[in-house]
Amino acid sequence: MLQEQLKSINWKEVDEYPSVADCDSIKDKAQKKQCFFEYITQLIQEKLNTDTLGVLYPKMDTINVKVTIGADATLEFEPQIADSLSYDTTKIDSIIKSRLIDFPKINPAIKRGIPVKTQFILPVLLKIE
Repeated sequence: MLQEQLKSINWKEVDEYPSVADCDSIKDKAQKKQCFFEYITQLIQEKLNTDTLGVLYPKMDTINVKVTIGADATLEFEPQIADSLSYDTTKIDSIIKSRLIDFPKINPAIKRGIPVKTQFILPVLLKIE
């Protein structure tokens, strides 16, 4: 019976996506997910737009950032750069890690009542203002 139940669980999807306080009042699962992803993307964009990525790499208009939210609500950010020959990935990684700090509390995703680690890749627009 346990084996059947384990096979029936979709391990690629969570029951509840990660969330922040601003989205907690939303009851609809799809809207809550959208709220979270819009919130986190906007926050990352704001934090990176205050830095020199756009100046150092003017041809780079978007950067994909892999976000990992641990079951203990820890956050990790890792740039995903396809053209690593044209860009100093170590420098970009350093800038991202130094800028993406002091985030509000993020509640981890939930699977069958248990907090779980999730990862996703967000496209982040870089703007020079």
